[in-house]
Amino acid sequence: MIYDAKFYNILYNIIMKTKIDNILKIWHEYFSNEEKQYTEFESSDIEYFVGCMLYNHFAFSKALNTIKTMDLSYDFLSACGDEYDEIKQMIEGIEFDDEIHKLEFLQNFIDESRGKYTQDELYLLDRLKLHIDNLERIYNKEITPQKVEFVKKTKPANPLLR
Repeated sequence: MIYDAKFYNILYNIIMKTKIDNILKIWHEYFSNEEKQYTEFESSDIEYFVGCMLYNHFAFSKALNTIKTMDLSYDFLSACGDEYDEIKQMIEGIEFDDEIHKLEFLQNFIDESRGKYTQDELYLLDRLKLHIDNLERIYNKEITPQKVEFVKKTKPANPLLR
């Protein structure tokens, strides 16, 4: 039986989403034990860091050079235990044929994740969404990626003139 490309893409997205759901289940169960949580832990942190891991794994070619990867919090990494290696391996098994499908998958993941939490819990997910939405504009050629330059400010001679 030959399947058309649209059906294959739908089926493949379901398989990749199932992998993500499994990853989230592992970490939500793990962090349900308060002794394993770090200071200022929020359940939404899990989705945020999974989103960052996906972003880093997908390695978007059009991302700004200064934002090719997203750092994972030391607090999160030090608290997530041996499950990190298992989850990293699962993330590495999520592949798509092109960057547009990767971007769409990540956007859908973020949007679905945002629906689980209150506005107060969305700070990190909203930051990730903003970045991914800007990346979408780059792919759609609505904006031209620019190099980010960090300019060192000179201290004013008079400290009262800050």
